[in-house]
Amino acid sequence: MTNILIRNGTVVDGTGAPSYAADVRVRDGLIAEIGQNLDPAGERIVDATDCIVTPGFIEAHTHMDAVMWWQPSLDPLPGFGVTTAVIGNCGFTAAPVSDDPDVRMEMVKIFTFFEEVPIKPFLDRLPWDWRTWSEYKDSLDRNARTACNIAGYVGHIAIRLAVMGMAAWDRAATPDEIKQMCAHLEDALQAGALGMSSNLLDDDSEGRPIPSKMADDAEWTALFGVLARYKGTQLQVILDTFFHLEAPEQMERLGRLARGTGVRVQMAGAGALLRFQDDIREKTWAITQRQKTEDLDFWPSFGHVPPTTALNFFSSSSFAQANEYVWHEVVQAPTVDAKLALLNDSDFRARARDSWDNKAYKQSLVANPGMMLLNDSETGAGPTGLSLGDLATQRGVHPADALADWVIANGVQSIVSRTPHPMMHEKTVEMLKDPKTVGGISDAGAHGQMLCGGGENILLFTQFYKNKELTLEEAVAVMTGKVADHFNFADRGVLKTGYRADIAVFNLDEISEQPLKRVFDVPDGEGGNTWRFTRDAAPMRLTLVNGVPTFENGAFTGALPGAMVGPVVQRQAVEAA
Repeated sequence: MTNILIRNGTVVDGTGAPSYAADVRVRDGLIAEIGQNLDPAGERIVDATDCIVTPGFIEAHTHMDAVMWWQPSLDPLPGFGVTTAVIGNCGFTAAPVSDDPDVRMEMVKIFTFFEEVPIKPFLDRLPWDWRTWSEYKDSLDRNARTACNIAGYVGHIAIRLAVMGMAAWDRAATPDEIKQMCAHLEDALQAGALGMSSNLLDDDSEGRPIPSKMADDAEWTALFGVLARYKGTQLQVILDTFFHLEAPEQMERLGRLARGTGVRVQMAGAGALLRFQDDIREKTWAITQRQKTEDLDFWPSFGHVPPTTALNFFSSSSFAQANEYVWHEVVQAPTVDAKLALLNDSDFRARARDSWDNKAYKQSLVANPGMMLLNDSETGAGPTGLSLGDLATQRGVHPADALADWVIANGVQSIVSRTPHPMMHEKTVEMLKDPKTVGGISDAGAHGQMLCGGGENILLFTQFYKNKELTLEEAVAVMTGKVADHFNFADRGVLKTGYRADIAVFNLDEISEQPLKRVFDVPDGEGGNTWRFTRDAAPMRLTLVNGVPTFENGAFTGALPGAMVGPVVQRQAVEAA
């Protein structure tokens, strides 16, 4: 392992404290010393003149669970200073799994549909040499090498399927099944899981509520009881702030069930920061403010930018999640010819118009054709550079017919971009400054042909700091010390002697927001590759993970020094026992 002395930089230590000039000595994977004018002791010297030296950034919400097995670089994260990625969010995890291969396949189908991860490499590239989460963690330690540290939840959906099989879709659990679920959760927490993640948002490609939405209060109470026994762990849950907009009721229910347990709960979406969430925003904010005064350790989590997404006609969940299942038939059609046959069929078109007008959620892009941008044509036939709404108006036809005609002319490999939903910017800044929130939610690793997610952290500097809405120290803390404290990563996230040497070095004048671009490096399961969106690096001058450079001289170094990490407070309690 290379020892390094980072000299002449401006240290922003991740705590929110004022920056200061200092050198940082790295030895044996740890921060050995921080001070001014440190004398070299045979280390490699890195000149950080005019640079900021910070803790490595923590991606608090990713879906790298599958991707990391075939893309260990976790591109583009190293080029954006990321040193730790949290996986297993939203109830979607690769463990535990049932002995029944059909049930295991059900879990894979759920994961790949909602997170839009290709199913063939998910099945082929993972060793599947586990049943429990602890066995999964052991397999990761043996078989997976990554450029970033990995921390993971155990998923509520996976637990339900492992215990109940296909019945997990349809009913509440019996007392015996709840007992088995608690055993799975305890197995994961003993092995170092961050906690349990769950999902109160999603319906599947057939409109069915996902298994975690079938859990009754008895099941939730038992699972909270297990979490309460493992200090430093938590529940992460994604609320319905997109579809049925039931988040306020869900927040009240979680508050009632968690009260008195001491369990930390991270509520994804509780900020309701998008403009279309106006009907529930005041309710969610009022509930959050009230819960702060109660015996509840609740942390809203959120993205600081709206997701910039695209939709396609061969893998996208966008139509189904807009409650527009007629157009989802096109996505599901197995061949190009089958897709074109649907698009040319008069019965399909009549059903599509009806579904578009009467069933699609009003906040979805389908109901807002002015947000659907026709920019990426496979054939070049066009027209491009305008919205679907504009095209429909020009041609005097229904938007569904205009889209069908455009896809027929431009090819089913064409991509429709979407205007991001407007955000409540002042509320976003308020949440970023709140000491009890988790910002920077990006979904990196999911939806590879819709968005990237990775690299959006840099906007905290290029937008919020540049616009003087956050101080430099606040922007760094959002991605480091604050989120490390939330997850109880008590040995990283801050520049402090004795802590792990996860470090980012960058020049503020050199980093910038990077546009999406396509790369063809995702295995398609048939010997070739398909594409995903990524970004060029910010870039960092240097990214260190456990003291090892993962990004330097403008490029990924090829090093894979990442390790599985978990709540330090919980590990210390286990070791003490």
